[in-house]
Amino acid sequence: MSINEFDFREEKNKIENGVLYLVATPIGNMADISERALKVLEGVSFVAAEDTRNSGKLLSYFGIKQNYVSYHEHNKAEVGRRIAERLLNGESCALVTDAGMPAISDPGEDLVRLCSEKGIKVTCVTGACALTTALVLSGLNTRRFSFEGFLKGQNSEKTELLKKIKDDDRTLIFYEAPHKLKATLDCMYSVFGDRRIALCRELTKINEEICRTTIGQAILLYQTKEPRGEYVLIVEGAESASENDWTSLTIEEHIDFYVNSGMSKMDSIKKVAKDRGVPKGEIYKLTINN
Repeated sequence: MSINEFDFREEKNKIENGVLYLVATPIGNMADISERALKVLEGVSFVAAEDTRNSGKLLSYFGIKQNYVSYHEHNKAEVGRRIAERLLNGESCALVTDAGMPAISDPGEDLVRLCSEKGIKVTCVTGACALTTALVLSGLNTRRFSFEGFLKGQNSEKTELLKKIKDDDRTLIFYEAPHKLKATLDCMYSVFGDRRIALCRELTKINEEICRTTIGQAILLYQTKEPRGEYVLIVEGAESASENDWTSLTIEEHIDFYVNSGMSKMDSIKKVAKDRGVPKGEIYKLTINN
């Protein structure tokens, strides 16, 4: 799209009544705030924030005074209903998280769903998002990826969750807190083995750091270095047979390739069918007949 194709008409940016605005805020660098985001944050009836103290500081930095509602994981059901009622009564609301895009690993997801159920218009003021920022900086495959968010629970629970996605050949994206990073890397190594990984921290800030290494080397690194700041972990997907690999294989050999990589027999049949562009029933019949 050329610059001439953009529509700069003022009415396109008018604040509408009865609308929930998902407003992306900077993940580190204040200069990343957009002109539209500032206009919406100043013009809506009220702002719903994960932490009103953090959001208050952000808006104060830009000279914006607003009315705030605290909306977070522990009060989302009750407060979400109140926000929806206010929107139905004609007010407008900007939803913000502590940093980045609301509704990504964030209770904003529930508010969007509630508004959808009640016929309330929801729109998005685009901007910074940690997962896409880290992905494009990782040096890993960006064509296909899966966002897994935070791995919750004890190490045993994390391990079980990782086992469910270990055969996924898409690039995997995780969020992690610094005090949990070492344990998470250990779990990843036990399930994934020594795959490539990019550890991204302090994104867009002065001390931004992108560590492109392997899971094993990352474990060694953090034996002598204390993790600091919130992390986005970009992990290489599972190996799969490329087009050039499997064209020389028989169907049985193709299936064995995936079975030997840890897939079940049935999942291997499905993957082979996908690689070869044929119905999985055809591959299954061939294995039965043989």
